Amino acid sequence: MISEITSNLTIMAMLSVIASFLLVYYIVPKITWVIVARNLNEEPNQRSSHHVATPTMAGVSFFLTLILIVFFIQSFDRDQTGVNLIASCVLIFMAGLKDDLVGISPRAKLWIQFWATFFVFFHSGVFEPNLHGFLGMDFIPIYLFYVMRVLMVLTIVNAYNLIDGVDGLAATIGMVIFSVFSLIFYAADLPFYFLLCLSFVGMLLAYSYYNLSSTKKIFMGDTGSLLIGFCIAFFALKFLSIAPEDYRHFRFKIENKIFVLAAILCIPLADTFRVIGVRLWQKKSPFHPDRNHIHHLLIDSGLTHLKTSLLLGFLNFAVVILMLWCASHFNSLALLFITAFVFLVFVLVFALVKKRIVNRGSNEGSLNRI
Repeated sequence: MISEITSNLTIMAMLSVIASFLLVYYIVPKITWVIVARNLNEEPNQRSSHHVATPTMAGVSFFLTLILIVFFIQSFDRDQTGVNLIASCVLIFMAGLKDDLVGISPRAKLWIQFWATFFVFFHSGVFEPNLHGFLGMDFIPIYLFYVMRVLMVLTIVNAYNLIDGVDGLAATIGMVIFSVFSLIFYAADLPFYFLLCLSFVGMLLAYSYYNLSSTKKIFMGDTGSLLIGFCIAFFALKFLSIAPEDYRHFRFKIENKIFVLAAILCIPLADTFRVIGVRLWQKKSPFHPDRNHIHHLLIDSGLTHLKTSLLLGFLNFAVVILMLWCASHFNSLALLFITAFVFLVFVLVFALVKKRIVNRGSNEGSLNRI
């Protein structure tokens, strides 16, 4: 009876979502109690979108839930990548926990992320140095392949970490990303990755209940944002490594898979590149903290946290739909120009939003002086 249940993908899919939701829903209040009892609340600063000390480290519940889910769905893990994922996540979790408790230098954080990526590379399931015609390229030198993949993982992890700035946003974007990945892995007949993605949707749904609450609020902290970001990067590596014959399930051309991935991750990536560009334009360090992120601009323009999260989540999903259509009709060179155009529109729109906020602040200052 149990073996029949655990081998049925439909039943396990439902159980993965429900179990993940219930585990996080149960564990988070315990974490909140410890944080409050030990006075470990996160204090607001000039960049914060909250104004009172708030519990953090909800990511502990994600880590514990991930370990349990990987154990229960291991029968679907055909290529045995679960062990590599857990080993990497242990390192990521340790870095996030230290950062939430006492702080950690950016350099140390990057080194830990690098070694966590190295553990994933031990497995051939994420090893595919073939670009399949992307911009006219096929196989690339193996050293360049490793450099590109490491940079990709580091970029995704830190891009996701940077969008965790307002209530509900990281969870909303995460649910959109994991939902899209789950559909892709289901179509490609990769049940282990499909179930894992559904589990993360359940985790983030339960977390959203607390994160958006006015009385039970908690943040995921770096324990959560780094872990979720790394798992997104892990699924991104697997998506790029899907066997060529399995792309028959998709309408988009295999040479466009990198652009499809960029669309799935469009909000974190576009915001990160835009912010870095703005800081360099202002002759500041790319790591200089400010309130130039898109979620800060939307909050400062008058939107609530919930509306900001839903708007950006919808935008992320809309870009995925647009890119999937384009990727099935155009080659990678044409798609490069389309992607550049979409990013340019994104930058211009939020430049106008920023200008409007600055002008409004100037007008209010003038009225106050009068």
